[in-house]
Amino acid sequence: MKKLIETLKNIWKIEDLRMRILITLLFVAIYRFGSFVVLPGINPAKLDLLQQQTQGGLMSLLDMFSGGAFSNASIFALGIMPYISASIVMQLLAVAVPYFQKMQREGESGRKKISMYTRYLTVAILLFQAPGYLMNLRAQASEALVGIDWSVFMVPATIILAAGSMFILWLGERITDKGIGNGISIIIMIGIIARLPQAFIQEVGSRFTAITGGGLVMFLVEILILYAVVCASILLVQGVRKVPVQYAKRLVGNQQYGGARQYIPLKLFAANVMPIIFAQAIMFIPLALIQYGDPQNSSWFVRNLMDHHSWVYNVVFAILIIAFTYFYTAITLNPTQMAEDMKRNNGFIPGIKPGKETAEYIDTVMSRITLPGSLFIAFIAIMPAFAGFLNVQDAFSQFFGGTSLLILVGVVLDTLAQIESHLLMRHYDGLLSSGRIHGRGMQAY
Repeated sequence: MKKLIETLKNIWKIEDLRMRILITLLFVAIYRFGSFVVLPGINPAKLDLLQQQTQGGLMSLLDMFSGGAFSNASIFALGIMPYISASIVMQLLAVAVPYFQKMQREGESGRKKISMYTRYLTVAILLFQAPGYLMNLRAQASEALVGIDWSVFMVPATIILAAGSMFILWLGERITDKGIGNGISIIIMIGIIARLPQAFIQEVGSRFTAITGGGLVMFLVEILILYAVVCASILLVQGVRKVPVQYAKRLVGNQQYGGARQYIPLKLFAANVMPIIFAQAIMFIPLALIQYGDPQNSSWFVRNLMDHHSWVYNVVFAILIIAFTYFYTAITLNPTQMAEDMKRNNGFIPGIKPGKETAEYIDTVMSRITLPGSLFIAFIAIMPAFAGFLNVQDAFSQFFGGTSLLILVGVVLDTLAQIESHLLMRHYDGLLSSGRIHGRGMQAY
């Protein structure tokens, strides 16, 4: 406790860090305030059916990422997810389309162009999603729209929803520039963590009131499992970031520079949590296509695909995560480029010819290393489904793994690492006495 108080005092003494934290808190407060501002003309007291719709299935995940704004019919109802979808599309284009590949290699000017195209694509997605959201609102909460001329309401409401999401994006960028941490990631984290207190209270109530709740013993078992999953998530984001030296030596050998031996820095989790983000975005597609119709008339496969506790959803989700782990590792770690760099610096792997054979060897080793990493990520991602078998409430089960927990752990570690850098720069002690905090590199979602 004394260490904590001393660290907080040191943080407050650094004027630049203090202002950044206060600015971040201000922008976060603005975001949370906006999530409760209902669209003009809508009666918030009549949104019961919409809120019931977001209690389970993929709709609950969508509502969680928006911090409850989706179920509140807020001006921020669409949240930051359209921008994330646009960013994922641009990353795929940067791999598949030569024009965007060239743009990515142009340095800062290329990144600015890609960022501009990402915003344009975000607006296009919003202009598609906003009318869909309003049609769903009309179907689920028609009583809240009494007295509204739908033909007149549709256009301004679409503009407001699109402007709300773009304003959230602007807030995230201001946090990145003027605050602490990555703004977009913090916006996502705040939306997720906003539902934690209510979910925790509901879970405690269910354990001590329900007949099959299990009481205190079952609740303690549940907390221990949650603690283990959190530790595993921290291990994924921070701990096992590189292959152990002995394992690397056995698989890759070493590269030699002027007689000195150095090991190739291969990461066990090179893709971090991005495969889960990719897979989650793909899993939202059936929801976007079906939720505005009649899901009950859909096929058995589609209905199960919309239930994130079903085995169909989790098998497909896990397969997508494994596939995207290989894909994202391939685009972030280029064996050919690594082989060329080694050859240019007179480095080599003993027993392997420089050039093409070295690239093929590194690619083979990366494939072997990526497999256990992808399986571990997939297991963490589908943990909420296993939590459901223990009768954990749906809202609280989302914190047992999946995208939400990994984002929370990753963003917290990144933000703490940035705060620690400010402290060490001013010759203060770090946040931990056992060593420095390592985040996932401040990677935006």
